[in-house]
Amino acid sequence: MTYITATGQFLPGDPVPNAEMADYIGRLSDNSERLGKLTLRQNKIRTRHYALEKDGTTRWTVASMLARAAQDALSAAEIDAKSIGFLSTSTTQNDLMVPGLASQVHGELGLPPLEIASQQSVCASSMMALKNAWLQLKAGEHKSAIVGGGEFASRYFRPGFYEGTAALDDDGTLPSDAGFLRWTLSDGAAALIIEDRPAARGLSLRVDWISLRSFADRFGPCMTGGGVRRDDGTMQPWSHHPTIQSAASAGAFQLRQDVDALYRMLPVWMGEFMRLVDEGMIDPDAVDWFCCHYSAHSLREEMIRLATRAGCMIPEDRWFSNLATKGNVGAASIFLILDDLMRSGDLREGQNILLAVPESGQCVMAYAGLTVVGPGEVDTAGEAK
Repeated sequence: MTYITATGQFLPGDPVPNAEMADYIGRLSDNSERLGKLTLRQNKIRTRHYALEKDGTTRWTVASMLARAAQDALSAAEIDAKSIGFLSTSTTQNDLMVPGLASQVHGELGLPPLEIASQQSVCASSMMALKNAWLQLKAGEHKSAIVGGGEFASRYFRPGFYEGTAALDDDGTLPSDAGFLRWTLSDGAAALIIEDRPAARGLSLRVDWISLRSFADRFGPCMTGGGVRRDDGTMQPWSHHPTIQSAASAGAFQLRQDVDALYRMLPVWMGEFMRLVDEGMIDPDAVDWFCCHYSAHSLREEMIRLATRAGCMIPEDRWFSNLATKGNVGAASIFLILDDLMRSGDLREGQNILLAVPESGQCVMAYAGLTVVGPGEVDTAGEAK
């Protein structure tokens, strides 16, 4: 069996309220800020964290924030950090094109040689990282692992990433697919310690199953970065432009979100939930805590509508979310939720936790089932009881 025995997080700076967002990501125009207010009414995020200072400078990277989160988790763990055998990381946008994020985090942590894996997607890359580590431990390759997710989205939202590009109108207005994300995404990191046995003290989370599926056969790219959408809907990678300057001018280095496509994915995500219910993996009535990562409160409301219609609604008093206070931190979000739940004092042995992470990149849906367990004994064969 495999267990989450400790969790940790790192959020840079003080919480930033809505009224101060533009002080950090910069001001483009009155029209842009009007779109921001509309977006905030939809997502209902009240505070978030930015790794940027108000002047646009920073002392953070995704790697350094994720290393801090891993250190926070290790400080709560019972094992020696030097015994960690596997490091599995996730992010939407790495600091560098090369090398991978896991290499950079390993360097920041200064741990002895270990096996690493870097997962890059969008929000569900966190679950890819978790499943990678879960399978490594189940296969007996390692006894312990660090799993983490980190994001530094705000660096792409400063005015300099839009000025002089095809995206910015003369009046400082951005297309809605670019402006939406400026007021939705934020920065931070979170990490888990995974072991082949439960902690000797306190509560652990047994990882019972993980399901992750891509539906890219049905959808084109929805959340994009590093390319420009052609008239036929396909993406032209930045590297296919004649010069780096022409790629930048075309807006290739901007994050975009096709909100209409996002809502078309919702029934697919719910269909995946129903598949797992039908296969006996999920019993909605038995779920004590539903930890669902969603980017906006309006999406939550639509999910509730679809689940109620399908007759598989998990009561809202069992939902656990920190979106309003910590924002949408992409690949870090589900681990931030788990860390806050672990620290809440509300967990009890035997409770069932369901994780849900939809990803709009090109339509991915991930679920996982966890069980809260108490201090475990280990028999002579090394199996947790």
